[in-house]
Amino acid sequence: MQDLEFSEVVELICKEDPRFDRKAYTFVRQALDHTVKEMKKRAPERTARSQHVTGPELLAGVRDFALDQFGPLAKTVLNAWGITRCRDIGDIVFNLIEYSVFSKTENDRREDFADIYDFEEAFVKPFVPTKSRGRRASFGASN
Repeated sequence: MQDLEFSEVVELICKEDPRFDRKAYTFVRQALDHTVKEMKKRAPERTARSQHVTGPELLAGVRDFALDQFGPLAKTVLNAWGITRCRDIGDIVFNLIEYSVFSKTENDRREDFADIYDFEEAFVKPFVPTKSRGRRASFGASN
């Protein structure tokens, strides 16, 4: 098979597996780049040997990248693209692996992406205000 541009590969994948929007594939690719860059910052000796990212590492990077890019709308945006749980990220990754966009080791499995975190906890909870422990402030005139 001849080399295809990323957008062409994504178009082919979406015809075969229409569950996810094209933007979901671009996002996962960008999240992988973000994850590799962050891993290099934290452990330059590790990434000098290998740029391989495990499923849980990628999911942590996806969470950080989504929160950074979309803030309180992260879950809404991901859901609009068909991504509603960690396993969906794994399905996108393995779709890209099938087209040789991403590579994998013999130890990588779809199950590596199962239930690493709950989307509500990961993308909504960081933006829910905490309840005040003191008395409620009263505004306006008192009688």
